[in-house]
Amino acid sequence: MTSTETTTESADPEPGGYAAARLRLLQEEARSGPPRRAALASLTDGWLTELFTAAARQTGVQGAALVAVGGYGRGELSPRSDLDLLLLHDGNAGPAAVAALADRVWYPVWDLGLALDHSVRTPAEARGAAAEDLKVQLGLLDARPVAGDLGLVAAMRTAVLADWRNQAPKRLPALHELCRERAERHGELQFLLEPDLKEARGGLRDATALRAVAASWVADAPREGLAEARRVLLDARDALHLTTGRATDRLALQEQDQVAQALGLLDADTLLRQVYEAARTIAYATDVTWREVDRVLRARSMRPRLRAILGGGRAAAPERTPLAEGVVEADGEVVLARAARSERDPVLVLRAAAAAAQSELPLSRHVVRRLATAAPPLPVPWPAEAREELVTLLGAGEATVPVWEALEAEGLITRLLPDWERVHCRPQRNPVHTWTVDRHLVETAVRASGLTRRVHRPDLLLVAALLHDIGKGWPGDHSVAGEVIARDTAARIGFDQHDVGVIATLVRHHLLLVETATRRDLDDPATVRSVATAVGTATTLELLHALTEADALATGPAAWSSWRASLVADLVGRVAAVLAGQSPQEPEPAAPGAEQERLAVEALRTGGPVLALRAQAGAPDEDGEPEPVGVELHIALPDRPGVLPAAAGVLALHRLTVRAADLHAVELPTELGGSADVLLLSWRVAAEYGSLPQAVRLRADLVRALDGSLDIRARLAEREAAYPRRRGMKAPPPRVTVAAAASRLATVIEVRAQDAPGLLHRIGRALEQSGVRVRSAHVSTLGANAVDAFYVTDTEGKPLPGERALAVADAVEAALRA
Repeated sequence: MTSTETTTESADPEPGGYAAARLRLLQEEARSGPPRRAALASLTDGWLTELFTAAARQTGVQGAALVAVGGYGRGELSPRSDLDLLLLHDGNAGPAAVAALADRVWYPVWDLGLALDHSVRTPAEARGAAAEDLKVQLGLLDARPVAGDLGLVAAMRTAVLADWRNQAPKRLPALHELCRERAERHGELQFLLEPDLKEARGGLRDATALRAVAASWVADAPREGLAEARRVLLDARDALHLTTGRATDRLALQEQDQVAQALGLLDADTLLRQVYEAARTIAYATDVTWREVDRVLRARSMRPRLRAILGGGRAAAPERTPLAEGVVEADGEVVLARAARSERDPVLVLRAAAAAAQSELPLSRHVVRRLATAAPPLPVPWPAEAREELVTLLGAGEATVPVWEALEAEGLITRLLPDWERVHCRPQRNPVHTWTVDRHLVETAVRASGLTRRVHRPDLLLVAALLHDIGKGWPGDHSVAGEVIARDTAARIGFDQHDVGVIATLVRHHLLLVETATRRDLDDPATVRSVATAVGTATTLELLHALTEADALATGPAAWSSWRASLVADLVGRVAAVLAGQSPQEPEPAAPGAEQERLAVEALRTGGPVLALRAQAGAPDEDGEPEPVGVELHIALPDRPGVLPAAAGVLALHRLTVRAADLHAVELPTELGGSADVLLLSWRVAAEYGSLPQAVRLRADLVRALDGSLDIRARLAEREAAYPRRRGMKAPPPRVTVAAAASRLATVIEVRAQDAPGLLHRIGRALEQSGVRVRSAHVSTLGANAVDAFYVTDTEGKPLPGERALAVADAVEAALRA
């Protein structure tokens, strides 16, 4: 029992009255879903009828009725839904009497703490308000009498429906625009981690809009699965209301497990998958319906002109333009030719889909339904034509998406690719991902279609893009599971043994390039050799490079940048050289550049840190201008303990994000004839927001951090306390491991943790306290997750023995968990 429900019960003036009965109803576990919503509406009807009848008798008002509109009018009363009520009167009673009648109904509702959306109007006023406000008109389309003069309500309903149908050519485009604007504000429900069940595209508002379109008699939505989809969203909203005790439609992360439990589902992922599937059904029905509305209204507007041109004769049939064998365009859609024999042509599904995507036209829903019921299954392996049509479909770019969704809505994708069912509507909890797994795979193919000119085998690239995450949803590493599935699927599609192997390799290693480029030392020959061994051939490397970029671009804005692109391109160039027969050179001790040498000499002379900031340009953008990939920060200072954590802490205080770091010592002669070590730190950084700080300020804080007068830990803790994190999913604990055989020159400690200000500072302190030296650091941040690799050695510059390496990793993990 929530606190709100307790308040509601105590506010009921009659023990055992409406509030108590309402509370008992909401607590009945045996009754939920549509039966509970109907029972709640019926219970509320009875209570309001008593209120209205008593109020009408006391005020003497006749010719009035209480009308439920909107969701209440439809009988979809969720536990915390507003009561949408209209007090309808014929205008014969005086204003004071009508106001008194309204007060005697509204105030008991407010006294119980129920939300109320109310109005008082005559039928003419109701029609006038509907004519001026589309939302009012939509609510009145679901008007239902609760109490009072039923004839008055029936007359108003008839008039409002007649107005709606007569004004359909004007009001339906306005409703369509309203739906589009709402979708832009709230996003697509089927892809949101915290979806708004009502307002987002594919939500309950869209389902209501489809009812309004049907009431106009202009078009009707596809009915298959639509009622079930609405039920799923309404059930989820009911459970959300009961779980939170609030009238909320946003399925927040922290409530999803409780909502899933209330619905008897396995977990939050199962809940989201059901919600996504329902939203996808409604969104697809919405697209089909609005397309039909546009077609009908366009035809109506053309009819008078056609009659004038043809002298009153019958309008000509739409022109049919051939697109492919058995496929034509008619009236702006892709349909089957009259001579097509869908029951005899197993390739027709893919041929029609490819033709629609290449022509950037919608695939007729009636055609998809016919193909889903009549088309025979493809033989296994597929014939060459079917494979070519699939590649053509995938290579059509953005136009692939609506065609794919049309096929998926009727179950044709899982018939063609049975393993697709496991990724269908599967949520991705990582906030870096914009899409569900299945949509991400299609989006990756869309991105890959723009890279086909870079590779010799675009067909392999497109199919690998479609399959690269097909292993998600299976236990273990999705790349390993995906390799097996991709091998089977590629053979099913009809690729030969060699091509099947290439596709399987691409799926197995689709993360290899970006993870290696951002987390490993590219100057280490072991790094380059390991990638070359995994890839095997120059052709596969070329394909993997394109797939890496397509995958990252399809993931989301945080997954790709000029900096990542430059690192991957550098790695690909080095691996290509090895595959061409060249041997990677063992790195010699890094010699400082001219600027670094100048800084080192100055640091030795002054005995303190010296800093230099320099912007770094990347590849040219579309206008030919170089894109900034960050800023290089060089620090030189006499070698001493504690430099890495101090420098990292100062950068965090100044809100600088570290993308990469390299540390090494150089030996310089002193004025007395001896030598001294100077530590050089080269950082690639970027400002979180705003402009970069001045080097003089960084230097001043670094000096204070090194001499202990600046307490970095305390300052970072103060800032974190001042900006508490938004509630959401609890982050998994950090994990620190030793990367086996990653380098012969150093031990690689890999850290996976929740990104936070000062994380690199804390890692640096832990490594410093473990008595190891950091040779270089490779920092990678994806959304809220940081994956950092540190190349460490002992004080003599040698890799750590196995047991000590594990001890260091454990110490760092313990420090991050503290």
